[in-house]
Amino acid sequence: MKMSMTKRAARVAALATAGALALAACTPGGDAADDGAATDAATDGGGAEGTVTVWHYFSDPQQVALMDKYAELAEAANPGMTVDNVFVPYDQMNSQLISAAGAGQGPDVVIFNGAETSTIALAGALAPLDDLWGTFADADQFPDSVIHTVDGTMYAVQGYVNLLGLWYNQDILDEIGVQPPTTIDELESAMAAAVAAGHGGITLSGLPNSQGEWQGFPWLSAEGFTYENPSAQALEAGLTRVSNWVEQGWLPQEAVNWDQTVPFQQFAAGGFAFAANGNWQQGTAEADADFTYGVVPLPLGDSGQVYLGGEGAGIGANSANPELAWAYLTSSYLSFEGNLAAADLVGSLPARADAGQHDSVTSNELLKPFAETITMFGAQYPSAAIPAEAVADVQLRMGQAWSAVIGRQHSPADAAHTAMTALEGLLG
Repeated sequence: MKMSMTKRAARVAALATAGALALAACTPGGDAADDGAATDAATDGGGAEGTVTVWHYFSDPQQVALMDKYAELAEAANPGMTVDNVFVPYDQMNSQLISAAGAGQGPDVVIFNGAETSTIALAGALAPLDDLWGTFADADQFPDSVIHTVDGTMYAVQGYVNLLGLWYNQDILDEIGVQPPTTIDELESAMAAAVAAGHGGITLSGLPNSQGEWQGFPWLSAEGFTYENPSAQALEAGLTRVSNWVEQGWLPQEAVNWDQTVPFQQFAAGGFAFAANGNWQQGTAEADADFTYGVVPLPLGDSGQVYLGGEGAGIGANSANPELAWAYLTSSYLSFEGNLAAADLVGSLPARADAGQHDSVTSNELLKPFAETITMFGAQYPSAAIPAEAVADVQLRMGQAWSAVIGRQHSPADAAHTAMTALEGLLG
């Protein structure tokens, strides 16, 4: 028996609210991009005919299937268009984009971590979208919060919203006699019981980059850490908590090598009681988890926050045919059908108001906890307190602190001190 909730068919009414929010999910892994294909940008020109090269960093099979669906939608809507999807590892996306832009090359379209728009745009790798957006008949379907601007210029837009929740293995919880946790104390008691019974406690990403920062922020904010008013004491408390999880054997130390795809695969294999992971894992859960599972909001107390993320879509600064690239985006990623495909295949929350209100979305029980999380803990990503030019450095420094503690390389106190010293210079 697989899953305790209805299949992927639907969604919560509150998902329309999700469209009023923003931000990113991230999934690396796989082969490096083919430079030849990557630079094979649209060359035919002329309306909606020619090749559109799309860079993305998806390696999860469901997310790859979504990229294939986008290609199918775009090619069906634009006879003569051919879509060439090109995988670029998550941790190489920004550097490859910036390097290609410096050489006057790069993709027609890039699907990337929306929170990193400023990093890519300030490096000259994205084309302004204001004029094209002004011609988009469905622009009013999208809330301002999914529009990414830098210094007043629009460079990217999200087609959906992603965020973290607490996935649980109901079979293991039944065995150890606990309910899905609503507090951190309950979570830790459940992890202890699961490990005592021979199971794993929790999976999450401990990478020393923006993915680690994304995964760590909810637990750090639960102790009172914010970028608006950063506290060394709160940061150390959050890092101490996750350090204890490793020390107790509830969280594997090898999480420092896990991107956000690997820990969910570990959970879906059935060996762990919990996974702190995203709504975008719905398709993977349905395909791989041979046990009853469910999702609840992360148990974060009164001060906890969860980033509202999602991939941004933009046009490469050196696209030979930006109008063709825009035709791809509006007929796939930003279309009504494309929004529903992201919800159906991956479990992402539509950004479009009309898609968010569709029956196939509002009746999805699995996504209700994520919609509740938006209301309970939703936080802007990246924080407005971080200057645009410092976003990448802040994410890196905080991801390194998170990873160093999980990997037992630094004590929580030392990691917090190092991170706070960096933040003092970056936050201004």
